[in-house]
Amino acid sequence: MEIPSLVGFLVREGQLLASAAEAAGPGAPVPTCPGWQVRDLLRHTGMVHRWATAFVTEGHTSYRPDDGEPDLDGDDVLAWFREGHGLLVAALHEAPADLECWSFLPAPSPLAFWARRQAHETAVHRADAESAAYGEPGPVAPELAVDGIDELLSAFHARPKSRVRTADPQLLRVFATDTGDVWTVRLSQEPARTERGGEGPCDCELSGSAERLYLTLWNRLPMDAVSVTGDPTLAHLWRETSGITWS
Repeated sequence: MEIPSLVGFLVREGQLLASAAEAAGPGAPVPTCPGWQVRDLLRHTGMVHRWATAFVTEGHTSYRPDDGEPDLDGDDVLAWFREGHGLLVAALHEAPADLECWSFLPAPSPLAFWARRQAHETAVHRADAESAAYGEPGPVAPELAVDGIDELLSAFHARPKSRVRTADPQLLRVFATDTGDVWTVRLSQEPARTERGGEGPCDCELSGSAERLYLTLWNRLPMDAVSVTGDPTLAHLWRETSGITWS
């Protein structure tokens, strides 16, 4: 996906997140993030937005820790979130195409990385806010969902820190029924290797709309939100070991 499209999604997802958080109220529990209330969600996502903005605007070429979460609540934390979201959007709009800064997943450029990562960071947490406010997440555009599945499978879980591993080699296939996109994930004792496309036998296939797959693979919907064929233990393995944490 092109950078302007990603930034456009970042704008929309952040606005939807804020609206859902306002509707839910700061003390509402977030069912998709056990132990969190909406205030925690706003503090975390707002902190991540400011952390990302610093790399884009200040050009840091090595990792720098975040500045921590603020001790804000109620209307104040919501306003703080909206301000930080706006700063991130402006930074990405204004950044030069040849921006040089630190990033942590493969991408065509640092600017492409930060636009993509923050669009999905915000979309996933928008799903959290909507789950708190309305009981379930709202729709995800198929284009964004496909891009996010690709980032999760091909980038996040290719890293050495991924815990999605099997004692013996296994094939997990992911099929988006509405867009026709397919991913083949080769699981073993090493980090997963994902290829776009694939046909023939596999040990387990997850299929459904790109939106449902995106939210399920990010553990924002239960596994029964998609169709599971073949060995269900691979679906359970994903659920138990695929979580992405901030630390």
